[in-house]
Amino acid sequence: GMKLPSYKRAWLNSGKTILTASVALIFTVPMVQVFINSGTEPKAEDNAVAEADHQEDDEDQPRITESMPKVLADGVASSVGWMWPFFSPLIGGFGAFVAGSNTVSNMMFSLFQFDVGNRLGLEDPTWIVALQAVGGAAGNTICVHNVVAASAVVGMTGREGSVIRKTLPLFLGYALLSGSLGYAIVTAPTVGVFNAGTVVFTLFLLSLIGWGIWQSRSSTNGDSPALPIDN
Repeated sequence: GMKLPSYKRAWLNSGKTILTASVALIFTVPMVQVFINSGTEPKAEDNAVAEADHQEDDEDQPRITESMPKVLADGVASSVGWMWPFFSPLIGGFGAFVAGSNTVSNMMFSLFQFDVGNRLGLEDPTWIVALQAVGGAAGNTICVHNVVAASAVVGMTGREGSVIRKTLPLFLGYALLSGSLGYAIVTAPTVGVFNAGTVVFTLFLLSLIGWGIWQSRSSTNGDSPALPIDN
């Protein structure tokens, strides 16, 4: 079994990890709550007073303002429309890149994504939220925190920019693949299975297969040296 010093070391390491995550969440969670609950609604007593006094002046009526996610959802739904599933994973990835965590990205943008799905008239807006989560997971490949930690482990400290330049195409491909599949799913009930999403998804897969075959042949012929990471 483990000896007492090993237990002590394990508890200390776990405590440091928990403390690091807690410090980030202590400041992040309140900001997320402000973002989500930024709208205002009249209190019940205000409505009762307004009805009792029969107020007719608009300036005296209790005002309702939408929260930031809902306002953003209105703008996105009116400008992008049904093409939003292609962009939804990018928002999730952007949130993970900025916040350093898929969890925080989902906390910030899940309500926004759900509201966009509602405004698009989807029967199940959770598909858009799922694309948000997928994009956030893909965003871990370009997340600064993850890249810094991984670079330190493999002795590449100071070359994080080069690593992100290598992983960025992977993230974009991941987001495009999931976005096209999501578009195909959410639009299938209205336009059928064969739509822009299935076309993009199929072309992307064929491109990957073709690229893999080309790489395999090149490596067999000795024409494809390993790609070095720039200093």
